[in-house]
Amino acid sequence: MTQLPVNPTPVLITTTGPDKPGVSSVLFAALAQPGVEVLDIEQVVIRGQLVLGVLAGVESDPEALQEAVEQAMATVSMHVDVRIGSAIGADPFAPARHGSSHVMVILGRPVTARAFTAIARRLASVNANIDTIRSIADYPVTGLEVHVSVADDTPEADAELRSVLADVASRGGLDVSIERAGLARRAKRLIVFDVDSTLIQGEVIEMLAGYAGVEDQVREITDIAMRGELNFTESLERRVALLEGLPESVLDEVAEAIELTPGARTTIRTLKRLGFRCGVVSGGFTRIIDRLVRDLGLDFAAANDLEVVDGKLTGRVVGDVVDRPGKAEALRRFAAEYGITMNQCVAVGDGANDIDMLSTAGMGIAFNAKPALREVADAALSYPYLDAVLFMLGITRAEVEAADAADGLELLRP
Repeated sequence: MTQLPVNPTPVLITTTGPDKPGVSSVLFAALAQPGVEVLDIEQVVIRGQLVLGVLAGVESDPEALQEAVEQAMATVSMHVDVRIGSAIGADPFAPARHGSSHVMVILGRPVTARAFTAIARRLASVNANIDTIRSIADYPVTGLEVHVSVADDTPEADAELRSVLADVASRGGLDVSIERAGLARRAKRLIVFDVDSTLIQGEVIEMLAGYAGVEDQVREITDIAMRGELNFTESLERRVALLEGLPESVLDEVAEAIELTPGARTTIRTLKRLGFRCGVVSGGFTRIIDRLVRDLGLDFAAANDLEVVDGKLTGRVVGDVVDRPGKAEALRRFAAEYGITMNQCVAVGDGANDIDMLSTAGMGIAFNAKPALREVADAALSYPYLDAVLFMLGITRAEVEAADAADGLELLRP
């Protein structure tokens, strides 16, 4: 703990101007005087503009310190504002807060001033204070990470905070997630993705149905199931039955034609750099999924097996169906294999059959999802870019691009 001078006078110094080498060294050289203690420092750079704040406790003659600081900063062409004693306002020697209670991530395209104003007002209405804001993404969406402190930090207040943010986000066309601050937020170690319309574009079974000429019938059943209006196992059996007689070779043709969701490779590559175990749990089919596992270097996978006899699909699924409860069970099984707790797991999906899986994980992310899933998810993404998942986890676009550049990967921006 810093030892304060006897009866110190608080001095708050705020320096602003173009960020350049030497600014900090000049300022702290001016502060390196007997009877001056540095108590707190904050710095931020916004588009090349520096804001550097220093709180000092001065034993005697704070006006002389002010003059020294102003003269020093003039040598590097920086503006400086110095406030002494009561001019600072709030008690400068009050104990510092022990960090924020929550971390909120806001994504938009763009995040407008009007929308952010609405969020700030709703935060104030539940007595929540914005502590810090930082930019985490400028492509393909704008992302802000906002650290918030709730005065009455109780389960009831937490629920109220989540409720008001969900409401204002939907009205403002933003994606907003909120998590408890602390180590748990940075301790995620396993992520599981649904496949159809999440890790890849479109639905594999509809692609297979196109070969059988029953695409419309299959799509209709799929839509009913994704809305939660039909048991997944029953819907799967009804759709697979329509594929009876298809040549086995069609499975390989469909696997070859699959297109990943934009940002999928970036997401997997980045999370694996961080030591995540990455995999898929799908109501789709193993023959298709296996190629994805190899292509993306995934750690685990669970999917359904289509029965094939004499080189043709029989229209039946063999073995246990990976349905809604089966997806959650698969997540628990893989986490246990790697010695990872549920709180350290992230699940990403888009349909009603992902509800149990997202509810089981420490963080559930609904990706361009149906209403039934969005209602139970911790975060909901509305943009068709899977790398937005990274931003929800607090990983910045700059960090992703720096890691790619270090590995010699080309920066892909329009």
